[in-house]
Amino acid sequence: MRMKPIQLPEPPSPTAARGTPDIFESGVHTLVRRAVVIGNGFPSSENHSIGLLRALGLSNNHLLYRVTRPRGGIDDWLQWLPLSLHQKFHYLISVFRAFSSKSQYLPLTSHPNGLSAILEADAKHIVNLARQTYEKEGPLLVVASGRDTISVASSIKRLAPDLVFVVQIQHPRSHLNRFDMVITPHHDYYSLTPEGQQQVPKFLRRWITPCEPPDSHVVLTLGALHRIDFASLRSAAITWHDVFAHVPRPLLVVNIGGPTKNCRYGVDLAKQLATSLLSVLDSCGSVRISFSERTPQKVSNIVGKELGNNPKVYIWDGQEPNPHMGHLAWADAFVVTADSVNMISEACSTGKPVYIMGAERCRWKFREFHKSLRERGVVRPFTGSEDISENWSYPPLEDTADAAKRVHEALAARGWKLKI
Repeated sequence: MRMKPIQLPEPPSPTAARGTPDIFESGVHTLVRRAVVIGNGFPSSENHSIGLLRALGLSNNHLLYRVTRPRGGIDDWLQWLPLSLHQKFHYLISVFRAFSSKSQYLPLTSHPNGLSAILEADAKHIVNLARQTYEKEGPLLVVASGRDTISVASSIKRLAPDLVFVVQIQHPRSHLNRFDMVITPHHDYYSLTPEGQQQVPKFLRRWITPCEPPDSHVVLTLGALHRIDFASLRSAAITWHDVFAHVPRPLLVVNIGGPTKNCRYGVDLAKQLATSLLSVLDSCGSVRISFSERTPQKVSNIVGKELGNNPKVYIWDGQEPNPHMGHLAWADAFVVTADSVNMISEACSTGKPVYIMGAERCRWKFREFHKSLRERGVVRPFTGSEDISENWSYPPLEDTADAAKRVHEALAARGWKLKI
């Protein structure tokens, strides 16, 4: 009797789109599956971290911890202190108030946004999480942004250097070797440029940070990291279709921030902005204006008074759902005040015309930021003589995607890779 040959299945192709057990795909302890975000309670800073995770494919697999300063009363005068010292002062003041009150049994309380209201990020807790889950989940990616997160993020790396990869967004103004990677805008190194050196007295230069050029584990960006990419814009275009599909074109979106120590302005700029917007109305189909939480009331009042009754103009009152994503997706052009690196970076990620109002009022490193944008043809100054129907473009800023690529490369150099 002749035996029928047995047909064995072909081995799976390494490029086939099918699941592969982690232990065969790479080492069981070399796959990064999850992340921890250390935030400071400010949406702009936390968006930096969330945006990076989105670009890395980990936006749905992360935990958020927050380092939050006490606020309200005397605490508002202590914001300049290092976080740990501020926390100690807050505790001592709370104890003093309790014992100096009429009843020694009054509970210690803090401001609703203070230490007792939010679970604080704790370096030892996060390190214990990394150690307890390492065998099953592998290494932990830690992403932090903002001054108040520096001590927690650096402590995590110090306590568990072999279990974590720590990314600090924005220059920490301290020893960079306390982090695996630092991602910061190029203009943070303005103090080392010839122009920056001229603005600092020689005897103070050693105290102005950063003091040294960036090394290999510093990733420089032009603008800020954020969550805006092609997929998010496409999703927003669908979500906001019914609101914007029939809006007269071209649609000019105006984003107004607020003065900062390096970009000072007030009612004078508000009047100039209102006058310039009135001058370009003939070339606009419609104009939509949004204010930020930092916008002074006197600025919003002037803009509202000058433009609020114009049938072409809609001013978001902050009550309806925030149309920010819809604006980014549907706008034909933007006018943005010069104070906000975040708002400008998001607008410049669309590839649409971006006009800047008030850049001449900025100083120090923010002047360098605006200069770099103009030299790359990404923005133009807003003068009131523009034809908004003119369509000009540029390669969209892709700082977040570029930073994510550098994270991939750094993980690969360590023998790790992301499990998406």
